[in-house]
Amino acid sequence: MKIKLVAAALVAGLATAACSAAGTASEPAPAATASTGATAATTGATAGKVSANTADESQIAAALKAAGVDNPERWAEEVVEYRPYAADDADLTSLRQNLAKYNPGEDTVNKIVSALTP
Repeated sequence: MKIKLVAAALVAGLATAACSAAGTASEPAPAATASTGATAATTGATAGKVSANTADESQIAAALKAAGVDNPERWAEEVVEYRPYAADDADLTSLRQNLAKYNPGEDTVNKIVSALTP
């Protein structure tokens, strides 16, 4: 549906530009901006935090990778292993305690937790 709307906007923009005396360079830009905006919104949604309780291992690994965590697949496996997490624990204290067993370093733990919600 979005593709049809973007295509229709692009066609309308090109038709308007063809009829305009101002030139063609000014009209296609808004259609391109609208398309880019939709892409940015989609990217922003996927780059957000994921639930440590409900996301699958690959979703968690992707979020950890985006957060700059080294070896995100391994850490995603650990996140899944220690489920469930208390919904009211935004700092994921129990996850932090379980990850500490592996001595990952405070920076790594902070990156992992920054990519997750309970």
